[in-house]
Amino acid sequence: MIVSKTPNQTTSFSTVCVINFIRMKKVIFLIILFFGFLNGISAQSFTDVWTPKQLMETKVLSDKIQQNKMKNTFVINIGPDAVIKKSFNAGAAKDAKNLETLKQYLKKIPKDKEVVLYCGCCPFDKCPNIRPAFKLLMDLGYKNAKLLNIPKNIKIDWIDKGYPIN
Repeated sequence: MIVSKTPNQTTSFSTVCVINFIRMKKVIFLIILFFGFLNGISAQSFTDVWTPKQLMETKVLSDKIQQNKMKNTFVINIGPDAVIKKSFNAGAAKDAKNLETLKQYLKKIPKDKEVVLYCGCCPFDKCPNIRPAFKLLMDLGYKNAKLLNIPKNIKIDWIDKGYPIN
């Protein structure tokens, strides 16, 4: 079969199919690239405001609570709910009013004391609460600021391990 492109040109049907297939692949590639770009824009991208030395493992805090060694340690929830025993609930730090609650509570704590923040709503890379709260802690000059290392969430990394809860 012969397909006419112009009066002076003729192209075989198979050549036309190959050309259309190549064009279709380019269009599909551009569509995939476009949606990938949109996904990158919509995904939260954060930079960490803490150092690895400022992370506290859950087992360490659990042991301190169970051994009653909390005299110089203040544990503050900056997520949806205060689950950890002896922790203060400042509320989700993504909300300005809760950040203000945290700031007011911190005024009662000397700047050389150990202050441990935790959220536990989700993994760090998705959490909207830990960065504003930890940044506030650092901006206020707390020398022994810690972030509880909760890789997945509070249920898996604290409750399911049998650590002390309220």
